[in-house]
Amino acid sequence: MRSTKQRNVILDIINNSYDHLDAYGVYEEARKQIPNISLGTVYRNLKSLENAHLIDIVYDGADKIRYDKKDFHQHFVCSKCHKIIDIYDLNFENINTYKNNIVMNCKIILEGICEECQKEE
Repeated sequence: MRSTKQRNVILDIINNSYDHLDAYGVYEEARKQIPNISLGTVYRNLKSLENAHLIDIVYDGADKIRYDKKDFHQHFVCSKCHKIIDIYDLNFENINTYKNNIVMNCKIILEGICEECQKEE
């Protein structure tokens, strides 16, 4: 995959965001650095980065795609407000292999009601 300024900016936005941005959110952030970038360019680059396994996608419970950095963590998704919370402390012993197969990625999504939505009820 060829490195371009647009692709590098988009990857940097995702890798430095804790908000699990959707494509439009990435576009809005990218426009701060590249004012003339198009939404189509953002979508194409997001797809290229996903296909190259440089970013992850997460569904927010409302079938909306969000983008996330590629590091080993899981997610909690609130089924009420659709907030996505990163989880780094689930314990996986010996997750690097499974029956002599090398594990390169693991996706577990916990779904429920977040603390803030519980307070509203």
